[in-house]
Amino acid sequence: MPQRSLMRLSAAVLLAASAAPAAEYAVLSTGYRIHADRHEIVGEVVRLHTGDGVTELPRSLVTAFEPDDRPVFEPAPAANVVDEKSVEDTVSEQAAALALHPDLIFSVIAAESNFDPQAVSHKGAIGLMQLMPETAAGLAVDPHEPTENVQGGTRYLRQLLDRYAGQPDQLVKAIAAYNAGPGAVDRYRGLPPYAETHAFVRRVIARFLLLAEAGDSE
Repeated sequence: MPQRSLMRLSAAVLLAASAAPAAEYAVLSTGYRIHADRHEIVGEVVRLHTGDGVTELPRSLVTAFEPDDRPVFEPAPAANVVDEKSVEDTVSEQAAALALHPDLIFSVIAAESNFDPQAVSHKGAIGLMQLMPETAAGLAVDPHEPTENVQGGTRYLRQLLDRYAGQPDQLVKAIAAYNAGPGAVDRYRGLPPYAETHAFVRRVIARFLLLAEAGDSE
């Protein structure tokens, strides 16, 4: 996917925000809800303040605000976190080879493993981009080796983007499929109704937009 096409994602794509705890929900006219710590209304713009930054939406898109009274649980920090610099070369090489935005790759790594090369999920996903053993085997990479893990994960992400090429919600479907599997995305013809997948898509897209915007301003 062309990098500029990825950057055209509207704030409404952050729909996938349904699982991260926050102080309120912004209810959109599309039927989606976005979690926010607080909001501001400035003229015809609504500013949503979240843990990922500030998202601006047209006031006409937001139909209501609902309180979120659920308790907030902070995730425990990963014990073996590595700095982004340690995988930067691999990410840059894969981004160039596979026509992926490097900030998108970094965003998937952050959401999947928080840069912990030894992370193992309760389902058995391994490493930085959390490859399942069978997925890693199909990609012919060692998921326990950080460089190969990222190489395999980026190739898989490229395959998913190609799978949904030409569709207006290509990026959302690809990211959701990375988390829940393409079978679930195809079955529901879009974002599956899984809280974990909604949260994952939102984290990836929010971080991607922030990183890309920061890069554009440099």
